[in-house]
Amino acid sequence: MATIKDVAKEAGVSVSTVSRVINNSGYVSNKTRLNVNQAMLKLNFSPSEVARGLVNGATKTVGLLIPDVANPFYAEIARGIEDSAIQNGFATILCNYDWKLDREKMYLAKLQQMRVDGIVIAGSRSKFDSLLDLIGDVPSVVIDRRDNPVGGAVWMNNEVGGEVATQHLFEIGCKKLIHLSGPRLSPSAFGRKKGFIRTIEKAKSEGMDVTGEVLQGDFRYKGGFDLATKLLKSDNKPDGIFAANDIMAIGVIQAAQTLGISVPEELAIIGYDNIDMGEYTFPKLSTIDQPAYLMGNTSWQMLMDMMSSDKRNHIELEFVPKLIVRQSTMR
Repeated sequence: MATIKDVAKEAGVSVSTVSRVINNSGYVSNKTRLNVNQAMLKLNFSPSEVARGLVNGATKTVGLLIPDVANPFYAEIARGIEDSAIQNGFATILCNYDWKLDREKMYLAKLQQMRVDGIVIAGSRSKFDSLLDLIGDVPSVVIDRRDNPVGGAVWMNNEVGGEVATQHLFEIGCKKLIHLSGPRLSPSAFGRKKGFIRTIEKAKSEGMDVTGEVLQGDFRYKGGFDLATKLLKSDNKPDGIFAANDIMAIGVIQAAQTLGISVPEELAIIGYDNIDMGEYTFPKLSTIDQPAYLMGNTSWQMLMDMMSSDKRNHIELEFVPKLIVRQSTMR
């Protein structure tokens, strides 16, 4: 692999002259600039964006922290960000922190050291003060939470989404409801659980004969399958399950089918996220829509505005949850 010294030797100039050409700084004659560019082309030399960033303060890279790259919802967010970044000449550095706080902090520290131009964090588990310390003055956008007063926030009103999902189960006649929640420190999972509990309490206060229970889940297929299998083998089976994401809901459908329980006749199931896979299950999965790709794209636009203007004012955009009714709740 060619180095800057090789380019200088080929062009018959000093290393500092090559550096000035790369960074477009200082005076270099047109003839010398042409010689250097031809040498770089001949040697297939590509200057490091990070190295150029040491001079001009921009690396044309952004960091993207995702809690679970295997989750289709977060993968679609990443795609929305990356597609937009590429169109604007930026590269993305993808970091999978696996819902682990120590790993999230480690990645944020590394991204700071790499001098990325901006950071997007989905589903951050860091406390507010800690997040401020870790991000520093790097332009940032958080997804799935709104407490980022020095940057942008793109979020879904998950409490309302939880209420809509739970109310839908009531409306089709379910009376014994279970909510399979997401990871304990996930802001979005907390909101959905809160919406479920609030709707149950409201129904009881209005005299409805209903019950509701929350079981700790993990946003993963196996977690949904295992919880549902144990639950559906018990003597106190629910007639409606609201899973905090579609992946767990698909696991619930599989568990019900394995045990010979018909969906939706005996058990109605609704998920959350509206991932593509939900349209190809049998029966097709009812869900709450979250436009993941658009949320990623919007996050990028927000970040781009901050990187361009150098402003750190709080900006937020709230997406409204939308009920998608399919076969898993059609009674």
